[in-house]
Amino acid sequence: MVASGPTHHRCQEPTMTAPDAAPRGCLAVTAGGTLVAMTAFTAPLSIVPAVSSDLGAGPVGTAWILSSTSLGLAVALLSAGAIGDVVGRRRVFVAGAVLTAVGAALSGIAATTAVFVAGRVVQGLGAAALIACALALISAAFAPGPPRTRATAVWGAAMGAGPSVGPLLGALSEAEGSWRWSYLVLAVLSAGIAVAGQRWLTESRGDTGRRIDVVGALLLGTGLGCLLAALTEGRQGWTQPLVAVLAAAAVVALVATGVHLARSAEPLFPPSLFRRPALVGATLAAFVTGGAIIGLMSFIGTVLERGLAHTAVAASAILLAWSLMSVLASLAARRLPAGMSGGARLALALAVAAAGFVPLALLTPASGLWALLPGLAVSGAGTGLANATLGREAVAAVPPERAATGSGINNSARYVGAAFGVTLATVLAIRPDSPDPVASLVSGWNVATWGGAAVCLLGAVAVPLLHRADDRRIPRVAAPAL
Repeated sequence: MVASGPTHHRCQEPTMTAPDAAPRGCLAVTAGGTLVAMTAFTAPLSIVPAVSSDLGAGPVGTAWILSSTSLGLAVALLSAGAIGDVVGRRRVFVAGAVLTAVGAALSGIAATTAVFVAGRVVQGLGAAALIACALALISAAFAPGPPRTRATAVWGAAMGAGPSVGPLLGALSEAEGSWRWSYLVLAVLSAGIAVAGQRWLTESRGDTGRRIDVVGALLLGTGLGCLLAALTEGRQGWTQPLVAVLAAAAVVALVATGVHLARSAEPLFPPSLFRRPALVGATLAAFVTGGAIIGLMSFIGTVLERGLAHTAVAASAILLAWSLMSVLASLAARRLPAGMSGGARLALALAVAAAGFVPLALLTPASGLWALLPGLAVSGAGTGLANATLGREAVAAVPPERAATGSGINNSARYVGAAFGVTLATVLAIRPDSPDPVASLVSGWNVATWGGAAVCLLGAVAVPLLHRADDRRIPRVAAPAL
C-alpha cells in the first residue's frame, strides 16, 4: 500500500480485485451512467414553469425545484467517492443508479412540491455516486497512456452531452403531453444502468483496511447542504433569518469538518492531499468550470424563454450547439500534443470558454436564436476540453487508492461552484421591482456573462501556475501516466 502523503507519482495504479475487467463494457456503463446523471441534473431547466404550475409551487418552491439536485450532488459527491474507495466502486456506482431511478420515479409521480423536491434530492445523491465512482472505475479498467486518455475523453463527452439532453428531454415530454414522462424515462434508464453495472463492471477498491469516516461524511454533508440551502433560500432575499441560520450552520459544520479531518486517524480524506498544488489547481479549475460555465448554461434557458420569448423546445434545441461542440472537443482532446501538461490543457479550455462568452454577453431582447450559435459553439469547445482534462487530473493528482475520492473532490468543487454561479446569475438578472423585467433580465445576463468570462480568464492564469509548482516539487521520472 502506498502512503497518502504528497510524494506520489502520477503513474501509480489503483488495485483491482479481479484482473479481467472488460474495458469496453466498463466505459459504456460508466459513460452511460454519467450521461444519465447529468441529464437528471438538468432535466427541469426547460420545464420549470410547467412543473411549478402543476404542483402549485411559489417562488421559494420554484427555487428548490431548480436547486434540489445540486444539493444532493454537493452533499454526497466527496463522501460517495471516499466510500467507494473503501467498500467497492462498482457497489457504490450501482447503488447510485438505483437511487437515481427511485428519485426520478418519485419526482415523476409527485403531487406536491415537497415530494418532487425530495425526489430531486434523492436523484442528486444517486448521481453523486455515479459521477464520483465512474472515473475511478475507468482508471482501474484502462492502462495508463493512450487507452486511458481515450476513455476519459469519452467520459468527458458524456459529461458534456447531459446538460443539453436533459432540457431537451423535459421540453419534448411537455410538448408531447406531460413533463412527468421525462422523469419516468430517467427512472427506466437509471434502472438499466444499475443492471448493466452489476453485470459488466469489475469491482475495484483502494485500501480495504481503511474504515469509513462516518463522522467526517456527516459533518461535510451537513456543511455543504446548509451552504447550498442558504444560497437557494437567499435568492428570495438575503436578509431572511433562515438564510442567516443556514449560513452560520454551514460555517460551523465546515470548520468542524476541517478540525475532524486534521485529528482523525482515518479521515474521510487526508487534508495532506491538498499539499499537492496539482490537486489544488484541478479543484480550482473544477470550481471555475462549475461557477462560470455550468452556472451560466443552467440559467441561459430562463433568458431564452423569458427574455427573448423563445419556446422551451427551441431554447433546448439551440443548446445542442453547445453540447455537441462539448462532446466533439472532449473526444478530440486526446489528439492534443502528448507533452502538453494538464495545467496547460485546463488553461486552454478556460480561455476558449471565456472567448465564447463574449458574443453571449452582447444579447438584446430582440436577439434571435442564431445570434447565440457562435458563442455557444466556442464555449462548448472549451467546456469539452475542460471535462476531458478534469477527468484525468482528478485521479492523477491523488494516490491510486484514493482515485474515487479525487474524483469526488473535483466534482464537489464543480457543483458547489455551479450553485454559486446560478445564484449570482439569478441575483443579477431577475429583478422583480424593475419597470422592464425583460430588459433587466437580458442586461443582467450580459453582466453575469462578462463576469463568467473574467473568472475563466483568472482561472486560466492561476491553474498552470499551480501545476508548474507541482512539477517543481515532484520531478517527473516518466511520461505522464494519464
